[in-house]
Amino acid sequence: MFKVAILDDYQNIAQEFVNLKKLSGKYEIKIFSTPFKNEEEAIEELKEFEALLIMRERTLISKNLLNNLKKLKFIITSGMRNKAIDLQAAKEKNIIVTGTEINSNPAAELTWVLILGLARNIKMEIDNMFQGYWQTTLGVELEGKILGLIGLGKIGSKVAKIAKAFGMQVIAWSENLDLAKCKELDVLPVTKEDLLKTSDFISIHVVLGDRYKELITLKEFDMMKKTAYLINTSRGPIVNEDDLIIALSTNVIAGAGIDVYEKEPLPADHKLRFLPNALLLPHLGYVTAENYSIFYNQMIENLEACVSGKPIRKIE
Repeated sequence: MFKVAILDDYQNIAQEFVNLKKLSGKYEIKIFSTPFKNEEEAIEELKEFEALLIMRERTLISKNLLNNLKKLKFIITSGMRNKAIDLQAAKEKNIIVTGTEINSNPAAELTWVLILGLARNIKMEIDNMFQGYWQTTLGVELEGKILGLIGLGKIGSKVAKIAKAFGMQVIAWSENLDLAKCKELDVLPVTKEDLLKTSDFISIHVVLGDRYKELITLKEFDMMKKTAYLINTSRGPIVNEDDLIIALSTNVIAGAGIDVYEKEPLPADHKLRFLPNALLLPHLGYVTAENYSIFYNQMIENLEACVSGKPIRKIE
């Protein structure tokens, strides 16, 4: 029987979206709900499987892992882009990689959870309420403030539209900024330096690559206002994490809202967890019922198509 592993089901919820019992006569399916401790464990646990159904940016599908999974034929990921997969190594091993559609709305919405949470000190006020305190901080209003967007693609554009509804001024920068999109959204294109120096909130919405890795370091934090906040719902390595910790712990900036990290899950003893001006979420950007319904149903569609020799939604 064809062996299939469903990885990264952190919420243990895959079976709520697809009826795996209907597939039991054709596939032997095993669900992994916790991350592997290391690559050696992943190799040992997955060596008998012919297909992996994975969540983007969770388990690292490295060249070494692929070289040790001799029976693997198919990798099926949520989304059409997954930096955790070594696509070149998969190609060399003739492993077919496919993906699914994904809604961009959740990431834009979560960006505003973080912006509003920082502006009104929501984490601290909630914590203080449980301790019996009442009204312990002063928030700031969004109207009239400047939102700097690093990236104005699908998600950045949605964030910009909501900012306008709050009465914010919106500026943007990226290496390949679309000036027509700026004009359409009434967003002012600026240099990276001007964005850093003038923004009250800076939100990152670019795709991680060589040109954006460690885009924000101490040098950039020093350019920002001391009252400014950084929001990252894109990818952890875009911001130098050690420099972020320094900037927050020494009040170089007012705070940060972070949903993505260099290492995920974020270790329990990580310094970011203990900073009062860090509003942290466990990479919830795409984690919605609507997206999971798309992911798991299309993963099964992809699996059936791959097994029948007619793969769909290929990633190359």
